[in-house]
Amino acid sequence: MELERKVAEGLLSIGAVFFRPQEPFTWASGIKSPVYCDNRLILTAPQVRDVVEAGIAETIRREYPDCEILMGTSTAGIAHAAIAGHLMGLPMGYVRSGAKDHGRQNQIEGKLEKGQKVVVVEDLISTGGSVIEVVEALREAGAEVLGIVSIFTYGMQKGLDRLAAAKVKNVSLVRFDTMAQVAAETGYIQPEDVARLIAFRNNPSDESWIGGSK
Repeated sequence: MELERKVAEGLLSIGAVFFRPQEPFTWASGIKSPVYCDNRLILTAPQVRDVVEAGIAETIRREYPDCEILMGTSTAGIAHAAIAGHLMGLPMGYVRSGAKDHGRQNQIEGKLEKGQKVVVVEDLISTGGSVIEVVEALREAGAEVLGIVSIFTYGMQKGLDRLAAAKVKNVSLVRFDTMAQVAAETGYIQPEDVARLIAFRNNPSDESWIGGSK
């Protein structure tokens, strides 16, 4: 819990997670959201980056002690897999969202042996679709996917259901509920906004949380 709070405070401090319940963002899907997440900002904030990468390495050691190689999601997970792999002395590679249309047409970059025990490194999980495609590509290549480590997860039911159906475990450094609570405790949002944020998370298509009616 101490690590989770520390990462939450760090992400809020650099605006990697940005709450705006009064003026919702509109996602590409059309869903209105009170939160925007850009974990790419971690890479340009060395102090926060140190905490996050050490946290990823610590989580992998604790949750997946048999890990032999890290695979980052393209593109956001690549740098985090590389840094954590360096800290752990483990090889890393990454998985494209689709195979290249030239050269060797690789979808998986880096040397991966059949039967190798892999942990996937992802920056953000919402509905889980893209990271599950990565897991499936690795499985098709003969890897044993131990699970996923992500920096932040919304904990949306659709994502939880998809992960369960794919029979893959995910461990996040920070969960949405903790992020909202820390944001309220640090004065980033109002305490009454926490319930609205949780209402959004529980049912993103229901916009009744806007305006504080929930």
